[in-house]
Amino acid sequence: MAAVFFVRRKNLKQCAVGRVKVRVPVVFKKLTRVASMMLAIGVSARAQGDAEVLPVPDVLVYRDGDRVQGRLIRREDEFLIFKSVRFGELRVSTADARIENAGTTVVVAATPAPAKDAVAPVPPLASSSPDELTNLFRNFFGPWHGRFALSSQVISDTSDRADFMTEARLKRKWTKDEVSGSIRYDYSKTNDIVTTDIIKGNGLWRRTLPKRLFTVYRPAYEWNRAYKDDGVNRDYILLQQEVGLGVRAVDTENWKVRVGVAENFFDAWDTSAGGHTSAQVESLFAEADLKLPWRIIVTERAVYYYAIKTGNDGFENQFEITKKLTDTLSLGLRHEVRYNDPDVRSQDYSLLRFLIGFDF
Repeated sequence: MAAVFFVRRKNLKQCAVGRVKVRVPVVFKKLTRVASMMLAIGVSARAQGDAEVLPVPDVLVYRDGDRVQGRLIRREDEFLIFKSVRFGELRVSTADARIENAGTTVVVAATPAPAKDAVAPVPPLASSSPDELTNLFRNFFGPWHGRFALSSQVISDTSDRADFMTEARLKRKWTKDEVSGSIRYDYSKTNDIVTTDIIKGNGLWRRTLPKRLFTVYRPAYEWNRAYKDDGVNRDYILLQQEVGLGVRAVDTENWKVRVGVAENFFDAWDTSAGGHTSAQVESLFAEADLKLPWRIIVTERAVYYYAIKTGNDGFENQFEITKKLTDTLSLGLRHEVRYNDPDVRSQDYSLLRFLIGFDF
């Protein structure tokens, strides 16, 4: 079959292919160029359509300078809900951090689809399981924050000793109120003889008043199931209620110092021999909460008891320093001492512990 084109001579161009001379119309060459350009535009548009539009990583900047990349999900009252690249979903107070580079987007090329015959790679083991567990607890407790702490040791020398402690805390803050609670279990034994078996718990309700004043109500209980006095079992349950008034001596974002006076009501029950005693004792207290660089937190509470009626006195002190490794894990060192408790049957002690904490 032959085709005949009627074109003017000036629109023909000769090109040699081997020994054969072929005349190609110039108009065909122009049409070929236009088709090539349209095809290139179509491929580019398809590539742009398949590309994934991802947000540029926002940056969560803590007050101590630490920076975490991720994406701001939303704001809830005084908290930032932030999806970090390494640590999963975080819930951070606006007083502790700020967001940079929020709201910018960038186009990232789509990953090509694998071949049909390609074998799917085996996914690696999840490395963010602690973060996933943290998010599970945060979703369950909502605006409440907390920590699970653990301490344990086993010693074998002239005797075999084992020591174990676990603690759980919960805390929530409002504009003028702060509520917290904790429960703790201490257990130790020497040569298979139980020497410590104590369950402790305490609560706190602090209400902020004008002119740097505040009120505090602090209930506490202690159940000692392995206490001996002169070799005699004297297991007891102790209930203490502290009602006080104080002043915020230092009240900055990173440094808080509170001092005050309180009235304490003690009730003790002897669970071994029976009996109940009660006492009412006055006290002075001082509290400090310090936020240091490198995500280090220092807390201390000291109480001095003095009974006006009897003249007896005693004191308690708890000092703790905590280093947050991540938003999930922390290490802590705690020192506690109690001497001459207003209830003479309560056990005096001095304690130093190294803690591993799981925060949520």
